[in-house]
Amino acid sequence: MATSTAPAATTTTARRKRSWVSILTSYAARTYFFLIFLQVPLFRIPCRSGMCSTPIHVTSSQLIASEIFPVPVVKTLLYPGAVLNGLVRNMTVPSWDNLLNIYNLTSVKEAPAVTDLQRLEVLAGSYFSVAGALVGILKPGRMSMFGTLLIIWGLVKEGILGKPVNTDPAKAVYVYPTMLIALVCAFSSVKYDMKKVVKRCLASAHCKAFAELFKI
Repeated sequence: MATSTAPAATTTTARRKRSWVSILTSYAARTYFFLIFLQVPLFRIPCRSGMCSTPIHVTSSQLIASEIFPVPVVKTLLYPGAVLNGLVRNMTVPSWDNLLNIYNLTSVKEAPAVTDLQRLEVLAGSYFSVAGALVGILKPGRMSMFGTLLIIWGLVKEGILGKPVNTDPAKAVYVYPTMLIALVCAFSSVKYDMKKVVKRCLASAHCKAFAELFKI
């Protein structure tokens, strides 16, 4: 009986592990979604509309300037976070018609594109973060992680390496502690199959040489 129940116990344990991984992935994806779409400040960086502090703000300013999507679509992205910020700051719900004024997007088309071109990593990362947060609710993937890493690299490049050079202290790059939460959620929302990772590693020539060297 012991030998017959052992495989069943192993299968049950494996299923429990998979369920816990699925639950963790799902909650991480949802948390990341709320961080992005409720516009929790993650960073502060110059953009075409002035100073942007969320991926949605960066994305919206670019979408309005390039006219890729209609204005109502951009407003739909901005409105949930605008409502939350309005309730937190002064207990008011912002007007739909005044939404572009709140985010300083009315004259963004006339703003120079150099500001965004100098920060392509943050711009591209913001696009991926917004799309990854939206898609991740239905099916968590790597898009959120890739977007977050791009944003962090862009912030590090400007904040530490000084590219592009910024001489205005009021426009200095700043990273909020919430960026760490976003990074953890982005990584946790990716489903990792360790068996596949090990198989791919063992199939590669470098891993085989490493295994033979240490007699694994």
